[in-house]
Parts: sequence; C-alpha cells; structure tokens
Amino acid sequence: MTHIHALWLPILLSSVAVFILSSIIHTVLPWHKGDYKKVPNEDKVRDAIRPLAMPPGEYMIPRASSGKEVRSPEFTQKIKDGPILLVTVRPNGLIPSMTPRMISWFIYNIVIGIFVAYIAGRALPPGAPYLHVFRFAGATAFFCYVVAQWEMPIWWWRSMSLTIKGTVDGLIYALVIAGFFGWLWPR
Repeated sequence: MTHIHALWLPILLSSVAVFILSSIIHTVLPWHKGDYKKVPNEDKVRDAIRPLAMPPGEYMIPRASSGKEVRSPEFTQKIKDGPILLVTVRPNGLIPSMTPRMISWFIYNIVIGIFVAYIAGRALPPGAPYLHVFRFAGATAFFCYVVAQWEMPIWWWRSMSLTIKGTVDGLIYALVIAGFFGWLWPR
C-alpha cells in the first residue's frame, strides 16, 4: 500500500498536463470543431424562442407530465410531428468568462488524480514496477473520464460521434495520468 500523501506530485503534475493537453485538443486541433451543428434559420429560431423568456435550465420538447400522457394519442402525435428537442438554456448577456469553467476543470482533474492515487495506492506498494502503476492508474483514470459518458447516447440521444470523441479524449487523458503516476511513483 502506498499512502495518498506520497502521491501529491503525480496528482498535481498529471492534472496540469491534462489541463494543458485538453486545452490544446479543444482549441487548437480541429478534433472538436464540428461537434455541434448550426441550426438552420438560427435567427428565426432565436426570434421565436426569445419571447418565451425561458429561465436557464434543461428542457425537453415535447415533455409529458405523466406516464399516462406519454401513452396518449396527442403526445404520440407530437412525437410523430416533431421536432424533438433536448435544450440547455443559459443566462443571456455577455459571453460568459471561461475562467470559472477552467478553474472547475482543473479542480476536476485534481479530483480524478486523487481517485487514481487512492485506488493505485491501495493496490500497489512503493517501488511497484512502472507498468503495474501505469495499468492501475490508467484504468482508473479512464473509468473516471469516460464511463459515465456512455449513458448519454443511451438515455439522452447524444450523438455517437460526440461520445466516441469524448472516449478518445478520456483515453488520452488516462494515458497521460498513467505515465505521470508510473514515472513519479515512490521508490
């Protein structure tokens, strides 16, 4: 067993590395440029929705109020007629600052590093071989970054393209974390 306090350096350095790498993947590389499609007639859609003054939140259109309503002919017709939407409404105003999201993302990476340290630390002693550490750290990080994404196409119709891209991103992040933990594992 390796104590988590002995793993603060790989936690911190792998968090920094994933933060930088993810910034490059999302802003420099074209990998995520086409993730979201532009709505046809965007201005007309915005003009139609704006008067509704929808507060920020998550919405489903159409949305039944009960199981009984889901089985009603009226609701079935709404589904047939479409469109069917899952919508996130954000607050109006200036373009939101990325600073709070970037800070949250960095903290999230640290939390994943802590989980990786806990699981690998419980399984492996100081001086464990690089590949053993790499395997435990990489698998744990992969599960943290990726597994929950796969419920999105199952329940929320998220595109498989976005899910697969998120999985590849998570695999890359997991490999980086595994490398740092293997390299900096206490001897």
